Amino acid sequence: MHPFLPTTVTQRQEMLKAIDVPTVDALFSDIPERFRDPQLDLPLPLSELELRREFENLARANTVPGEFACFLGGGAYRHYIPSVVRTLLSRGELATSYTPYQPEVSQGTLQSTYEFQSMICLLTDMEVANAGMYDGATALAEAALMACRITGRRKVIVLRSVNPRYREVVNTYLFPQHIQLISCSNEDLRPDKETACILVQYPNYFGELEDIQDYATTAHSVDALLVSSVDPVALGMFKTPGESGADVVVGECQPLGAALSYGGPYVGLFACRQKYLRQMPGRIVGKTVDVEGRQGFVLTLQTREQHIRREGATSNICTSEALIATAAVAHLACLGPRGLKGVAELCYHKAHYAANLISQIDGYAIAGGDLWFKEFVVICPIAPKKINRILLQNGIIGGIDISSIITNGMLVCVTEMNSRDEIDLLARMLAEACPKN
Repeated sequence: MHPFLPTTVTQRQEMLKAIDVPTVDALFSDIPERFRDPQLDLPLPLSELELRREFENLARANTVPGEFACFLGGGAYRHYIPSVVRTLLSRGELATSYTPYQPEVSQGTLQSTYEFQSMICLLTDMEVANAGMYDGATALAEAALMACRITGRRKVIVLRSVNPRYREVVNTYLFPQHIQLISCSNEDLRPDKETACILVQYPNYFGELEDIQDYATTAHSVDALLVSSVDPVALGMFKTPGESGADVVVGECQPLGAALSYGGPYVGLFACRQKYLRQMPGRIVGKTVDVEGRQGFVLTLQTREQHIRREGATSNICTSEALIATAAVAHLACLGPRGLKGVAELCYHKAHYAANLISQIDGYAIAGGDLWFKEFVVICPIAPKKINRILLQNGIIGGIDISSIITNGMLVCVTEMNSRDEIDLLARMLAEACPKN
């Protein structure tokens, strides 16, 4: 909320004169007149104090994790963020910086990005990583385009176990470029010599841990690439996609230091094999030395259309979400390898504890097997929408209703933030929500 307009009438006149436009209205002369001044049914104007109170009242209508026990997942997760992360991000030189085109005044930002790339390589067991993408969904879409450039093929296969919102974004990217997108089940996966890549998720949308190595073997049998979208927290505990033969690894770094924040801003990770470096979208920060032998950081690869590549650019990604990437760096540095593994183990054991309790309630069942991480599908006796209303009345934000995919299915997520009391309460409320025979 901006309390005032910073330009005076005189300043606005000077700006109009500089661009040789007589009036503000003349700026919009290209817009048909009937569209310029629509009749808007707006309330009377408020003072700054009244407007602030209005926003505060609206905010009170939100159901907020923390005030409520939260079991939502599906791509955005509630993890504990150490206080050092927010302290670091609040520093003015990080919060206000944008694109570090001038390395001589951007060493702090460049070093943070370099450390982000290094940590992503360690997490994924890949050889190179870029400075970050918009988010996990666009990272997956960019990886699909990258695979098409590398192979010269125009067909992409995505498993139905990939997050449906990610699949929608991939389709949005591929459709205008006339690239065929095929969605299939795990059982129907049959790539051919026209396939550029196979897109998989680890853990998948339903929380299950599938065998990435099998998918890699299948993809490589037809000289296609395997692209794996990952939850970075899971990599603190389970085998990395790099070890399993993935060619490109993408994912969402929101679980590492970024709050839910109603869906953003987030930052996507993107890593690949060294031989595909020149086709990687975005940009890369490198470490070097100056003429006096002092360590320095610079942008070493910028394949964007804004730079020298122009129409030959590998991507039109125009930012790297550097501030959120810095949050991920601070978060990982604070946890360290043992800390990240500890968080992953807490998620795993708490989620399995919750699933065990729910499976003992009459009318409920857990879908799938035992090989899953922090999310699992609950088959409910009645519509999940009705159950979630009951849960909300009792201080619980329930799971995601996925009835359109699995009949009466609810996707439940448990992280280290969920206490035993919250999990026990969830089980009790689910039991009460179940109709008695």
